[in-house]
Amino acid sequence: MISLSDSQKIGMGLTGFGVFFLFFGMILFFDKALLAIGNILFVAGLAFVIGLERTFRFFFQRHKVKATGFFLGGIFVVLIGWPIVGVVLEIYGFFLLFRGFFPVVVGFIRRIPVLGSILNLPFISAYVDKVGESSSMV
Repeated sequence: MISLSDSQKIGMGLTGFGVFFLFFGMILFFDKALLAIGNILFVAGLAFVIGLERTFRFFFQRHKVKATGFFLGGIFVVLIGWPIVGVVLEIYGFFLLFRGFFPVVVGFIRRIPVLGSILNLPFISAYVDKVGESSSMV
C-alpha cells in the first residue's frame, strides 16, 4: 500500500475536485465559472501531490515549453471568458505534457478485469498500441 502524507492527501482531493469541476463545467455547456474553479483546483492539487518545486520543474522543462504554453494559455483563456477555445488549448497542452505517462496508464488499465478485456479487443488494441508506442518515443 502506498502511504501518503497529509499534504498529498489534500492534493489528491483538490485534484479530484478539479477534474470533477472541469467535467461538470463541460457537461453544462462550458460554464466559465466551473471550468475556472476546476483549473485552479487541478493545478493546486498537482502542486500539493508532487510538491511545488517538482511541479515547477515539470511544467518548465526546456522540451515541454510548448506544451506548458498551451496548457497554461488555455487556463488563462478560460479565465478571461472564452471557455471553448481555452478548453481546446488545455486539452492539447495536457496531451503534450502527459504523453509520456500514457503507456503506463494503458498498462495499468489492461490489468483491470472489464476495461482490460475491452482494450484487448482487436480493433481497439491496435489503436491503443499505436498510440502508446508513439507517445513513448518522444
